[in-house]
Amino acid sequence: MKEKREDNCVFCRIVRGELPATVVFEDEATLAFMDIGSVNPGHMLVAAKPHVANLQGMEAELAGAMFRSAARAAKAIEAVFRPAGISVYQANGAAAGQTVFHAHIHVLPRWEKDGLTFTWPVKNPPRDELEKVAAQLRTAL
Repeated sequence: MKEKREDNCVFCRIVRGELPATVVFEDEATLAFMDIGSVNPGHMLVAAKPHVANLQGMEAELAGAMFRSAARAAKAIEAVFRPAGISVYQANGAAAGQTVFHAHIHVLPRWEKDGLTFTWPVKNPPRDELEKVAAQLRTAL
């Protein structure tokens, strides 16, 4: 895996040990640490060790490592907190809510009425529109 470095990226600096973080675990490709802006106790971030801004810029190997680590984090959260649910969130770009432009995944325990919501207006497009969009995406692949 090719290592990229961004001198001023906060997550790169955490990975390099230049900034403090409460690390839960790490492997060759990822670092899992407590989110200082936690929604609930146990809220972890799984960050890519090499600097990559988003999912679109990731090699398949790194994407797989990120989601394996997210699953590992979710299992730990389940074992310790026995939450009502677990949210896994990964944002790409400012419009999606990304605020740190270094690829990372939020893994957080959820409780009824914990104040965090993930809702969006359902549009229910007709099947022919879905087929048209799917054809465009298949072409892009």
